[in-house]
Amino acid sequence: MRLLVTGGAGFIGANFVHAAVREHPDVHVTVLDALTYAGSAESLAPVADDVRLIHGDISDAELVEKLVAESDAVAHFAAETHVDNSLADPEAFLRTNVIGTFTLLESVRRHGIRLHHVSTDEVYGDLALEDPVRFTESTPYNPSSPYSATKAASDMLVRSWVRSYGVRATISNCSNNYGPYQHVEKFIPRQITNVLTGRRPKLYGAGANVRDWIHVTDHNRAVWRILSDGELGRTYLIGADGERDNLTVMRTLLRLMDRDPNDFEHVTDRAGHDLRYAIDPSVLRDELGWAPRHDDFESGLAETIEWYRDNESWWRPLKDASEAMYAERNQ
Repeated sequence: MRLLVTGGAGFIGANFVHAAVREHPDVHVTVLDALTYAGSAESLAPVADDVRLIHGDISDAELVEKLVAESDAVAHFAAETHVDNSLADPEAFLRTNVIGTFTLLESVRRHGIRLHHVSTDEVYGDLALEDPVRFTESTPYNPSSPYSATKAASDMLVRSWVRSYGVRATISNCSNNYGPYQHVEKFIPRQITNVLTGRRPKLYGAGANVRDWIHVTDHNRAVWRILSDGELGRTYLIGADGERDNLTVMRTLLRLMDRDPNDFEHVTDRAGHDLRYAIDPSVLRDELGWAPRHDDFESGLAETIEWYRDNESWWRPLKDASEAMYAERNQ
C-alpha cells in the first residue's frame, strides 16, 4: 500500500506516521507537509529512513496531483488548527483548510483514490455545561471561530464530493488530543513547558470550559481503523469519554509535576470561547470495534509530561516565540 499523509509532520499526523511505520511495515508512507511553524521535520526524525518527506503546500495543485497519482490512499491531516491564530489571522485557515481540501479532493476524484479526512468536534459548536447531550454524527454544524468554520467547510466539501462525484471518502471528527510532539502553543504542552522553563502556567478565564480529552495514539488507531474498514461516505466521531474542565486539567498537571495545584495565573479569556465539547463515539465502537487504550487520563498525562522532560531539544526552539505571541494578546 502506498499511503500519502498530508500534514504528516504536524502533531497528530506525525504520530500517525510513527504508528504506520511501526505497525504496518508493508505500507510505503509519503508525507506532504508545508513545514510551517506547527510542522517539523524533527517530529519525523525517528522514522526518517522509513518515509519520504515532501516539503510542499496542500493547495499546490500540480504537486498534489503528482503525489496522489502515486498513491493508493490518502490520510488528510493537513490543516491550520489553532483557534487563537485563526482569530488573529483567518486568511491562512481559509487557504489551507478550504482551498487545500478542495485541491486534494479534485486530485483523488480524478485518480479514484481512497481518502480519509481528519476533522474536529469543534465544527459542532459547543454544549451547555450542564447539558447531558453529546455530539453525534447527526449534530448540526454550528462553528464558533474561523478555525472551526473552515474545518466545517472542508467537511462539507468532502461530503459533497462523495455525493456528486462518488469520491471514496470517510470523515472523522475527534475531540481534543494530547501527547508527544504537540506544539507548545496548545493548552497542555504550554503549561508543561511553562513549568519546565520557570514560567507560571496560564489559564483562560475561570477554567470552566470542558474538553473531551483523548490520547493522540488512540485517535490515530481509530483513523487507521476507519481508513481500513470504514463505510464509504460515513462520518465517525472519535472520543474517549474524557470530559474534564480546564481548571481540573491544570491542577492535575501541576500536581503531577510536584507543583502547588494553585500555582498558576488567570489570563484574558479567548473571544467566543466554546463552553463544552463532548463526543459520543458509540458508532465507532459498535461498528468497527475500536476502543481507547489510554482510558486513564492521569496516566496518559504523566507520560506526556515525561516526554516533554526528555525532549527539550524538540520544543525549546519553539517556546520563546510562542510565549511572545501570547504576551502580545495579554494571554
